[in-house]
Amino acid sequence: QHRRKVPWSLVCGLMLFGLGLVSLFTGHVASDLEWYSQRLVKRSLFYSRLEGRRREAIDIWKSKYSNLFYGCSERGRNFPPAVRERASNGYLLIAASGGLNQQRTGITDAVVVARILNATLVVPELDHHSYWKDDSDFVNIFDVDWFISYLAKDVTIVKRVPDKVMRSMEKPPYTMRVPRKSPPEYYLDQVLPILLRRRAVQLTKFDYRLASNLDEELQKLRCRANYHALRFTKPIQEIGERLVKKMQKMAKRYIAIHLRFEPDMLAFSGCYFGGGEKERFELGEIRKRWATLPDLSPDGERERGKCPLTPHEVGLMLRALGFANDTYLYVASGEIYGGEETLRPLRELFPNFYTKEMLAIKELKSFFPFSSRMAAIDYIVCDESDVFVTNNNGNMAKILAGRRRYAGHKRTIRPNAKKLSALFKARDRMDWDTFAKKVKASQRGFMGEPDEVRPGRGDFHEYPSCICEKPFTDDENRKGEDLLSDRIHMNLKENVDSKYVGENQGDKSLQRLKKRSIEEPISFKREQGH
Repeated sequence: QHRRKVPWSLVCGLMLFGLGLVSLFTGHVASDLEWYSQRLVKRSLFYSRLEGRRREAIDIWKSKYSNLFYGCSERGRNFPPAVRERASNGYLLIAASGGLNQQRTGITDAVVVARILNATLVVPELDHHSYWKDDSDFVNIFDVDWFISYLAKDVTIVKRVPDKVMRSMEKPPYTMRVPRKSPPEYYLDQVLPILLRRRAVQLTKFDYRLASNLDEELQKLRCRANYHALRFTKPIQEIGERLVKKMQKMAKRYIAIHLRFEPDMLAFSGCYFGGGEKERFELGEIRKRWATLPDLSPDGERERGKCPLTPHEVGLMLRALGFANDTYLYVASGEIYGGEETLRPLRELFPNFYTKEMLAIKELKSFFPFSSRMAAIDYIVCDESDVFVTNNNGNMAKILAGRRRYAGHKRTIRPNAKKLSALFKARDRMDWDTFAKKVKASQRGFMGEPDEVRPGRGDFHEYPSCICEKPFTDDENRKGEDLLSDRIHMNLKENVDSKYVGENQGDKSLQRLKKRSIEEPISFKREQGH
């Protein structure tokens, strides 16, 4: 049999079709490769820029890159408005604890928890019984009307539970304490069922009771509450601004130091500060107040970087970093252990030494009985300083560090106590230039630069995620062109998935409860703690 010949036209057609497919495929691959290569170049440029930051000399007064960052806590388009009081799941009462800044974390998180529970928030109650013994209420420290109105689109807030509602309740508000760093799921599973049943729940000792990592919109709400809604009362704000102006009138720029060196704080730390047997006895007696504290090795705690710097050590660190003898200091502190004798070395290193009492003794008389109001004044002056320095890692240090990052990464110096302790110990065995060089090397990564903490690390209140970065521009080669096409969000959470993203938290929780109640009855534990 003769084979049938294949027409050349068909062969040519098939060949052209094949070439077309190859061309199409290679074209897609080429475009994909180009797209990925562009992304890789942009990303490498970004990280090389960050790496370059770490190697270059640091301006001790201001970060070179601070103007590239800004707070971005605006409400998202898909973030539903606040539920009205009558339609809410009930009333959430909060009893904050600790000093002013510890209570500030509780107030901020209370706003977010109310949103998660779809509850009406009652203006938080402040702690009157802690070490600080301040009987100030919320209205004495914060502008309560501004607080309520600013957050009105996010959470409904009332000054008190209406009398009509209180009379209609069979039992008083249920009182409970939630674990520290609890995620939203805990509040939905453990608190919401009781809130629905009792109509009012009070959460006690409320500080750091909400997880750091949350949905982005809830993190933004945290920032709106902390950095915008919590505004001090007019008397506090006025005297704080007056002190700021006095410092700025004396000097073009000034450093504010938050100096925690109170006897109880030192005793609690378990550290030794060179005061001999007298110090060991006095701090040992104070330490007996806490029966559950473990026995600690003072040397071990210092080597681990757990001890606050002494006033003298703070002064040495600042001089080694390059701050001159004529720099003006504003020192925010409580009772200093050892009094003026302890402060003398710092005063000698920096003679231009001021406190709020030195600047406005008469104006402060009405504030003296109230430690939280005094702390609020210090907060204002420290926040407005050109450089903020702390000798500890306490609540005010964390809260102010977070606020200053949100305000554009204003210079904030926290000591690298672990490395510095070894340098202070060996200081007599090296000349000043060597000591200063080693201090500068030790403090890299502790100067408040924008790239010091990797995304997902650190406590939210100290490292807020609602910070955005403007696009870089290369002034030398591509002036005016963006090296990064989109804003780089400094999102300090490690892609935390949430079941409740973009939804009204309370509505979602109600759906879950209804579904579960159909499948199986909800069993409530016996209620205690009225």
